[in-house]
Amino acid sequence: MDFQAPNTLAEQIAGYMAQRIMTGQIQPGQRIQEANLATELKVSRASVKEALYTLERWHLVEITPRKGASATQINAEYAAELYDVYMHLLIMLATRLCERWKEDDKPLVMDAVNRIVATVNEPGADITAVVEASFGVMEAACAVVNNPYLTESLSNFKPAVSRTYYLSAQRYRQGLIHTLRFFTELQPAVLARDSATARTLIEDFAEQQKNLIRKAMA
Repeated sequence: MDFQAPNTLAEQIAGYMAQRIMTGQIQPGQRIQEANLATELKVSRASVKEALYTLERWHLVEITPRKGASATQINAEYAAELYDVYMHLLIMLATRLCERWKEDDKPLVMDAVNRIVATVNEPGADITAVVEASFGVMEAACAVVNNPYLTESLSNFKPAVSRTYYLSAQRYRQGLIHTLRFFTELQPAVLARDSATARTLIEDFAEQQKNLIRKAMA
């Protein structure tokens, strides 16, 4: 059994703040005062500072010398650049998955895909549940591919990508049919080890997401 260390206090603070930034409770550009946050959460400023460095790694916070931290600004150009990099990481993941999956891995990945399909098909699908189920597929694929560097890179992108979903939630809700189609078509491509089709599906899906964000920002 692998040793699993519990989340540190700084990691718990980072998770709490990430949720507030992703869901818009903390607006883009809004200053984050270390002292105020430490008082609010009844923790040390050292723990808050460490949490802010984690949020910076997740692309949710910008830390400027002598000015402190603020929530990262977000616009259509930022979102497009974010998805360009994220898309290439997903293509790498899908390519390795096509190469490496074994018969014993199928239930893990298929269960994750079935979960996102069921979530999208629920009446009045909850965006938070859809987003989490979507990343559940990515995490299942990472477990099969077993590349720690790729897994870490994708994990660091998850909060920033989630944030774009929340900021364009209404548009994203209207585009759920594209999400459903993407996952239902991606699964047979992976099972057929057809990495070329998987790449095309990911590229098309990323472009669709960028268009939704552009419209939401407009």
